[in-house]
Amino acid sequence: MESTTSPTRARFVVLGFLGSLTAVLYLDRLCIGQAEDAMRADLGFTKSQMGWVFTAFTIAYGLFEIPTGSWGDRYGSRGVLTRIVLWWSAFTALTGCIPAFHWGGALSLSVGSLDVAVPPLFSSLGLLILVRFLFGAGEAGALPNAARVVRRWFPQHERGRAQGIVLMAMQVGAVLSPVLASELIQAVGWRWSFILFGSVGLIWGGLFYRWYRDDPARHPRVNEAERELITAGGTAATGGEEHSPTPWRLVVLSKNVWLLGFIMSALSFASYMYMFWMKTYLKEARGLPDREASWLHMFALSGGMIGAYVGGFLSTWVVRQTGERRWSRCLLGCGCVTCCALFLGATMFCDSPYAACACFAAASFWSQAQISNWWAAVMDISGKHLGALFGLMNSMGIPGASISTIFLPGFVEHRGKLAFTGREQWDPAFYVYAGVLLFGALCWLFVDSTKSAVEETPTVAG
Repeated sequence: MESTTSPTRARFVVLGFLGSLTAVLYLDRLCIGQAEDAMRADLGFTKSQMGWVFTAFTIAYGLFEIPTGSWGDRYGSRGVLTRIVLWWSAFTALTGCIPAFHWGGALSLSVGSLDVAVPPLFSSLGLLILVRFLFGAGEAGALPNAARVVRRWFPQHERGRAQGIVLMAMQVGAVLSPVLASELIQAVGWRWSFILFGSVGLIWGGLFYRWYRDDPARHPRVNEAERELITAGGTAATGGEEHSPTPWRLVVLSKNVWLLGFIMSALSFASYMYMFWMKTYLKEARGLPDREASWLHMFALSGGMIGAYVGGFLSTWVVRQTGERRWSRCLLGCGCVTCCALFLGATMFCDSPYAACACFAAASFWSQAQISNWWAAVMDISGKHLGALFGLMNSMGIPGASISTIFLPGFVEHRGKLAFTGREQWDPAFYVYAGVLLFGALCWLFVDSTKSAVEETPTVAG
């Protein structure tokens, strides 16, 4: 006799864990952008030197994405995600413990007309770079393992919505970071703000490890109806079972892997500018006081929060309406990234800082609206090697992120030496950002998400 029992909703508790994970991830990642000017003042850094601090995080994040994503494929995400959160939380707290000291002379590197400062090893700067490098190594693998959990715990027809909620939660963390960090820094100083932010992840890690199971069928809160619902989605094998090696030869030869990596790099080039330098831009180029700059920074990032939520539904709806994946994903991704580039470029024509931030918010909306579509394309081509391939393609965004965090402060300091001030010192850089985004939009047109990156025979569009 067929059971009429309604499915339990344990998968939505999992979704709550993933949403809070990504919110805390971005809260901890972005709080340094609000503390940047206070840290420079206390520790005696220049903008270019802070660029090296930001870049240390992005390089480590990229280097460790693939191994920690692969660990999730092989061992399951429960232990891996717990380790990730505990590690990054510890180094978030340690960021606030850097003493002010200096031993040895700084070096400089001339590249054309640009002078690039090379940080000394034994100094506050060298120690901070090391701590942020280890922080990035800790955060690496969080998103690949979150993608694995979504695929493992949700049937296919619910994954787009689940991805959208996870990504929206990530942007909630990004949106809250400017104001929370700014107010906390005003109340307790930048050092204690890092320590307090780091403590949040410790609580999350303990709760997650106690509740979560890699296999939904083994979770006591999941009934038979929910197990059948989840299994109907064709979920991947559980971590910890026998797992075949990733076919790296096929992966390296896959056009889709490179194109999706280029797209992520182009988007990261722009998004890391929003995350780490926008508040400084609003203060120095637009002449806003600290608190107002923080609120406007939050407003600009809120566009990404809305876009991430809308994008999850949009990606699923477009494929469902058209009945095919290749051109639906291509045109949706290309259109979203093109809109992002156009709105970012429009900021240069806005005299009002409020209008400029509205354009930033629109650019952030379209950037994040296509991320669920990007996730879906990665899932389509990755098969059971999703953790490793997601880690690879997400880490391919690191060149764009790393260049961005060094390029903008170097560009601004160079323009300052040429006697430019205010907006004339900052705004021309946005032409470069818009151009890189248009390159990413073009790459979307050549992605074919119906072709597997891990199988000899390409899959056929369904």
